[in-house]
Amino acid sequence: MKKTLYIAIVSLVVATLTGQSNFTYAESVEKDPALNLTENAQASILLERDTGQVLYEKNAHEPLAPASLTKIMTLLLVMEAVDHNVINKDEKITISERAASMGGSQVFLDVGEEMSVDDLIKAIAIASANDASVALAERLAGSEAAFVKMMNDKAEQLQLENTLFQNASGLPAENHFTTAYDIAIMSRELLKYEDITNYTSIYEDYLRQGEDNEFWLVNTNRLVRFYDYVDGLKTGYTKDAQFCLAATAKKDNMRVVSVIMGAESSKERNAMTMNLIDYAFAHYETEKVYEKGSLIGKYKHIQSEQYEYPLKTSEPISILHKKGESELSYQTKVNVIENEALPIKQGLQLGSIVIQAEDKAIIESPIYAEEPIEFASLFKLMKRSLKMMTKYE
Repeated sequence: MKKTLYIAIVSLVVATLTGQSNFTYAESVEKDPALNLTENAQASILLERDTGQVLYEKNAHEPLAPASLTKIMTLLLVMEAVDHNVINKDEKITISERAASMGGSQVFLDVGEEMSVDDLIKAIAIASANDASVALAERLAGSEAAFVKMMNDKAEQLQLENTLFQNASGLPAENHFTTAYDIAIMSRELLKYEDITNYTSIYEDYLRQGEDNEFWLVNTNRLVRFYDYVDGLKTGYTKDAQFCLAATAKKDNMRVVSVIMGAESSKERNAMTMNLIDYAFAHYETEKVYEKGSLIGKYKHIQSEQYEYPLKTSEPISILHKKGESELSYQTKVNVIENEALPIKQGLQLGSIVIQAEDKAIIESPIYAEEPIEFASLFKLMKRSLKMMTKYE
């Protein structure tokens, strides 16, 4: 494989986590009119996770009721909060009357009961628990309504133009909608937190094991047990939404995301999902460029406490091509913002890594501050200045 690697440090105007996302999602939609992998779905999409490249779609931008696919966004915000140390998985959450009152899929949480964040995530990921979703929403935002604002803000940040949430669970509500494409992008973002599949791949488990109110969890996504390579992600069903499934599967270095919305039965939903995954693994392959967390450079700020901070990839980065085609020559460029105003919060975007082929950006992935970057003390600044002056004498 011929490739050139170079690092360029240049100024780049970027957005923060509360602003507009700087992701590039390459689209290469299958245009063969004879290819119909999801005939009995209202909408569908297939994409490769690392590149975000679309491999197949049908009505992917049509707004539809998502049912419990909504919980992909709920889980995304929870996993992000864990990653940023806003909450930890061992923390116990006291269940409110509102959370305990949720209908539909639930794990029958009691008012005043305490349950760990870890078990509540498990309840959502395996059993699609509405009560667990509201409990975590209230912990993160104070109320479900405030959490819904966080959900919609995150959708805006990810540039999801056809998504609007009204609750954290996906229970039927007016003006609660999204698209197959938007669900795929949420799923792609959620999978950046790689331990999410430690939950979504579990077929059965227990809450309160050994206690009188022990609860048996069985995964609503049967494919995690009965279909090779599938290790998540989320099912959904209501009368309006019909049967929905966002699935993810990994084979060798390649991870794909498929979304089915509006199937007439769970059997058809699963069959169409398998069609999409089989198609991806039969026709495409990836070459890994970077693992998540790979060191790609250093961020330097003369007024900061440490002066130099490591820059690492925020997600896996790969090159995708069709099987049988010649491998792609590419270049890597790192764009870093210069002299961002201090202090810098953990999670602020500091730049991006760009993969280019034939002078065209095919992948752009953000780089975030992994830790807060604070002002150096006056003494340290003076010492650093003297050292630099001596160096150039």
